[in-house]
Amino acid sequence: MLIRLYENNPNEKIIQQVVDVLKKGGIIIYPTDTVYGLGCDITHPKAIERIAKLRGIKLEKANFSFICYDLSHISDYIKPIDTSIFRVLKKALPGPFTFIFNASNQVPKLLNSHKKTVGIRVPDNAIARLIVQQLGNPILSTSIHDDDEIIEYSTDPELIHEKYADLVDLVIDGGYGDNIASTVIDCTSGQFEVIREGKGDIEDYL
Repeated sequence: MLIRLYENNPNEKIIQQVVDVLKKGGIIIYPTDTVYGLGCDITHPKAIERIAKLRGIKLEKANFSFICYDLSHISDYIKPIDTSIFRVLKKALPGPFTFIFNASNQVPKLLNSHKKTVGIRVPDNAIARLIVQQLGNPILSTSIHDDDEIIEYSTDPELIHEKYADLVDLVIDGGYGDNIASTVIDCTSGQFEVIREGKGDIEDYL
């Protein structure tokens, strides 16, 4: 199913429709402030396994991130952080970053059995954040990747739907996506270590 949402004024009934799909263990493709994401409710183990299978990766090796609504939402899933790191997060989020932290016990065991870290995102996209807010917990997420050089397949929602219609439960058309992923920053040591350069520049917030 392909549904249209406008970021500057997302329809609440449609957002609720998306939330209902997630609550039933469905998988969605949705817009962010970078590339389109593939996501599910973090409390549904079978949906998480479906995403890993769809991406062709073993769950214990998967680098999935959590899409959160805001900073207070993040604190449930990570171990306490220094105020200096918190201050930077407050300035940088919502934004095109994935921050890696030491995971708290709130992270589902399925995702925390081998790795003790969790990637957190608060995208600057009203559609993604409203879905998470109404769902009441984060979306487990991974970006959709191109198998070839045709960038449109990961930026044009209609082509994304064409490709994934039989593999996911819902594709949200939130307009053209970006083809640059988020910047990934490891904060587990108490410092900001950039491990993948992407759309965001953390230097702007330090």
